[in-house]
Amino acid sequence: MLGVVPGIDPEFLSLVVVPVFIFLARICDVTIGTMRIIFVSRGMKVAAPILGFAEIFIWIVAIGQIFQNLTNPLNYFAYAAGFAAGNYIGMLVEERLAMGLALIRIITQRDATNLIDYLRAAGYGVTVLDAHGKQGPGKVIFSVVKRKNMGDVEDAIHEFNPKAFYSIEDVRRAAEGTFPVAVPGPTPFSFGRVIRRGK
Repeated sequence: MLGVVPGIDPEFLSLVVVPVFIFLARICDVTIGTMRIIFVSRGMKVAAPILGFAEIFIWIVAIGQIFQNLTNPLNYFAYAAGFAAGNYIGMLVEERLAMGLALIRIITQRDATNLIDYLRAAGYGVTVLDAHGKQGPGKVIFSVVKRKNMGDVEDAIHEFNPKAFYSIEDVRRAAEGTFPVAVPGPTPFSFGRVIRRGK
């Protein structure tokens, strides 16, 4: 495929262009593959096959260059390095897209009125249960949140109940529910707190 390119020295092509091409191709196909797996887990039946086609097509092109240049060890290094970089970039892309929903479960060991009031005022659906743990009475708070809004919820936890235990799980499907129209800003229950981003 990149065997002979007019105007380019064959040695430069073999030692530089082909390894760089393999590296970039692997970044692309592994990034796409990471996104495909995420789409499959979320039941996206149209997007996942399309990404699968693109992923395997790019992989075939990259592996074809390996077999055409078996004597160049740089190609093997580029292949492995592209795979590693593709995994990292794929996770970054998925994190930036913040698609889907997540269930957050918060267990507090003291009064959680301010936290509950903030979440409800901000438009989140909140279910609260009374609980009793090792250190006494508390609350268990459940909320299904859009992943793009998760940072705001975590900020509220750190502000109002910094010692609360919480866990986050992906939600594949959900019916009904209450969600804020946009990422909420300060509300009457913010008490002058500053939203901290970029955690």
